Amino acid sequence: MLAILVILFAAASWAQSPGEALFSRHCSFCHGANGRGGERGPAITDRNLRQRTDLADLVRKGIPDKGMPPIALADAPMGDLVAYMKSLEPTASGRAPATEIRINGPSLEQIVKPPEGSWPTYHGNVSGNRHSPLNQINEQNAGRLAPAWLYSIPGAPRLQMTPIVFDGVMYVTAPNEAYAIRPDNGREIWRFRRPRTKGMAGDAASGINRGVAILEHRLFIATDNAHLLALDRATGRLLWEAEMADHRENYGATSAPLIAGGLVIAGMSGGDEGARGFLDAYDPSTGKRAWRFWTVPAPGEPGSETWKGDDWKHGCAATWLTGSYDPSLELILWPTGNPCPDYNGDGRLGDNLYANSVIALDPKSGKLRWHYQFTPHDLWDWDSTETMMSVDHGGKKLLVHADRNGFFYVLDRTSGKLVYAKPFVKRLTWASGIDPKSGRPIRKPEAVPTPEGTKACPAVEGATNWFSTAFHPGTGLYYVQSLEKCTIYSKRPAEWKPGESHYGGDTKRVPNERGRKYLRAIDLATGELRWELEQDGPANTWGGVLSTEGGLVFFGHDNGDFAAADARSGKLLWSFPANQGWKSSPMTYLVGSRQYVATAAGSNIIAFALK
Repeated sequence: MLAILVILFAAASWAQSPGEALFSRHCSFCHGANGRGGERGPAITDRNLRQRTDLADLVRKGIPDKGMPPIALADAPMGDLVAYMKSLEPTASGRAPATEIRINGPSLEQIVKPPEGSWPTYHGNVSGNRHSPLNQINEQNAGRLAPAWLYSIPGAPRLQMTPIVFDGVMYVTAPNEAYAIRPDNGREIWRFRRPRTKGMAGDAASGINRGVAILEHRLFIATDNAHLLALDRATGRLLWEAEMADHRENYGATSAPLIAGGLVIAGMSGGDEGARGFLDAYDPSTGKRAWRFWTVPAPGEPGSETWKGDDWKHGCAATWLTGSYDPSLELILWPTGNPCPDYNGDGRLGDNLYANSVIALDPKSGKLRWHYQFTPHDLWDWDSTETMMSVDHGGKKLLVHADRNGFFYVLDRTSGKLVYAKPFVKRLTWASGIDPKSGRPIRKPEAVPTPEGTKACPAVEGATNWFSTAFHPGTGLYYVQSLEKCTIYSKRPAEWKPGESHYGGDTKRVPNERGRKYLRAIDLATGELRWELEQDGPANTWGGVLSTEGGLVFFGHDNGDFAAADARSGKLLWSFPANQGWKSSPMTYLVGSRQYVATAAGSNIIAFALK
């Protein structure tokens, strides 16, 4: 009997391929015999490991600080082992769905008019207004808010995304990763992961992703290397993939796509790395590109006359923040970033269209209807990639925007004509105002960067930045996180190189001056400041705001708290010591009859509810 067992065991061993035998000997103890995880190691059957090109190097070096020892193998057996690992049966998400997801929209109509308690787009509403009609949490009971659940994403210390919630599922992201979780308790349903791309530059290299778009059974996410993916919303399975641009030309992608006019609209990043800007639209079913709008026109195209010199080839004007959509006018309203090289405009004389602008595009064709440029010939890196918000107020169709350059703008969004523009910060030295007829800034030449360095205000971070704003129809107030700060700007020659930033100068902090953050409420009718909440902190947080019909404004406080203020008075009503350097904007939703407020905090998503 013993002899028979020995023969059977040997036969089983002989049946193994060389790679399988090596895996059994070196890897299965920790990762399981089928590679799906064991007592000491995670699953290796998901795309996060199977698609790595440096898998052999990873095995040879190990990960000693996480308990994975190095394995010394010659090239031939290492090739067998890696081939076997990549042949293991993959799962769509790295783990089986724990809960079956019911696929019930959202349809195009539900994206434009979200069902009560849902949050189906980056801002919750295609208008770009991060205001919610929910009022269960209000100024009377806000003091009873407490954490309801927390979900952590390993290896993602600076989450900037906004969760999406629809039909009982929440979707959250990290760079090249998407997760479906239950919005009532934070338990994971599925996950999709792929490795970060090597050799990236700028924002895409630093690990930024701001979220997803959803339509019917598909979920759309942009990757760090400027690919657009469609995933099955129920399982996380990859449905299609489209390359928007070659990342070796310094292109990336960081922000959530937008569904508009039945298409998936996606922008690109690389606005300080010399990537020539564009905005794309894709068929949600196939991934085929429907149109492209170049934000830096080529010679002979309309707007090219505003670029004197050769810098247009790497002119930037990136489209790295999610835009908004007005279905009543059939208009995509998308913000654009700064021209390149930053701080030095000698090789790009002119206004540099369509940098630092809002572009109003036809959603079906991508044709330009109108544009408005906030900072012509920008020399201070003041991207206009702040929220472009559609507001119907006083019988007018308005576009409302607080710009990084320190001015608060109200435009007629049917034409792009200026209604008014007023400063919303006190430290503003580069312009004396905005001409009401031309809509152009009245610039001060003494604020222009020089080789020796020039002090100018606002700071390079801007009077505000990409974090979200909100408008409350009941109060008539627009809420924005503001920064009072200046910078010393200097210029130098610049040459574009792949894999490097394309700065034409440098910035320095002003000695013995500190910045200060304020939550400000601006009267939309007049542009006047109604109240402000001064925040005591390092003035380097990037948290946005959310307003609700409960009379509250939620925001990431500069001292690290997550907080709520009275929407009418600005009085601080509640705070939670999250101890975070905020990089995200909050949202709210319903599960059953219970309202939650959620935000990304560090590597976590935290949901709050009344206790």
